[in-house]
Amino acid sequence: MLTWLRELSDWVWQDRLWFPPGLGWADLKDRDGLVFAKGSDLWVIFPIAICFLIIRQIFERTVSVKLASLLRVREKPRVRAASNTTLELYFCNASKFPSQVQRWFRRRRNQELPSQIKKFQEASWRFTFYLLAFIAGLGALIDKPWFYDMEEMWNGFPTLPLLPSQYWYYMIELGFYISLLFSVATDVKRKDFKEQIVHHVATILLISFSWLVNYIRAGTLIMLVHDASDYLLESAKMFNYAGWRKTCNYIFILFAAVFILTRLVILPFWIIHTTWVYPLTIYPPFFGFYFFNGLLFVLQCLHVFWAVLILRMAIKFLPGNDIVEDERSDREETDSDEAEEDHEKTKNGFVQNGNGHTALNNNHHHSKTN
Repeated sequence: MLTWLRELSDWVWQDRLWFPPGLGWADLKDRDGLVFAKGSDLWVIFPIAICFLIIRQIFERTVSVKLASLLRVREKPRVRAASNTTLELYFCNASKFPSQVQRWFRRRRNQELPSQIKKFQEASWRFTFYLLAFIAGLGALIDKPWFYDMEEMWNGFPTLPLLPSQYWYYMIELGFYISLLFSVATDVKRKDFKEQIVHHVATILLISFSWLVNYIRAGTLIMLVHDASDYLLESAKMFNYAGWRKTCNYIFILFAAVFILTRLVILPFWIIHTTWVYPLTIYPPFFGFYFFNGLLFVLQCLHVFWAVLILRMAIKFLPGNDIVEDERSDREETDSDEAEEDHEKTKNGFVQNGNGHTALNNNHHHSKTN
């Protein structure tokens, strides 16, 4: 069994798959005082991810709470559904969206939604990390030649020595994304939940692969481009949860501009162009070249998907639309929604009796709608 696994590993990591002809893993061995990226380095991301989870819990229970109080984040009043064993069993085991007994189920569904404080805590944690990561990434790259001339990212490939700033930038970013996967079960669920999972997995694979085959210069540029707009989105959410509508709107406009510039212009037309087109002028194509650019293509498709959501949200900035909601979030339902539904029920022939009762179905007891 071990022999078979060793043979499989040797085949997967053979030089000709991941490097241009004449180059390979032997070129990435430390020598002459130069240090190169190694696969074994990636084990450190797991304790870093655990540290992030611990720091996040402390941050959300201390800094986030105080910041929420400072910005006067308030919970929206929610009317709890009256205790009803029959409806509770139906809610938990059958359906949360029955065709009848609308008010009780609406209030019960609202009880399942995350609070404003929880959403603010998550947004403030991500804002803090993305802002610090962007500042750190900019500091690590601002004096590098490939920051200004992206073709320099291939100068000397793959024997590109590892810098301490690159090491920590990579490990911290990877540790953070691993921590997001660990916490996904308890985080606020949004409509693009599946896309977020795909994004996190693709990002982890992309960063890890770029580390293994020493695409580090390209990797740091890609991470910086992503961090450039993320902190703006999270800050817009924070002010939205706090009820600072105009501030949220202004920040969101700035975020939309930065997102489109970095994700739909700089990334595809500068960085991906340099990773897809320019290398072919130096080396013949190889599997690692296609694999790396394939992961970038997946990320770019997700960027287009999110750009559509951003444009939909931007429409709400038109005159008369002064409330901005996260298009990815479930909207809290209110009892005022019931008037419209009751009108539709009347049109469609739904019947309620004079005591305010309605049948869940023919096999259930009658229950009060409120």
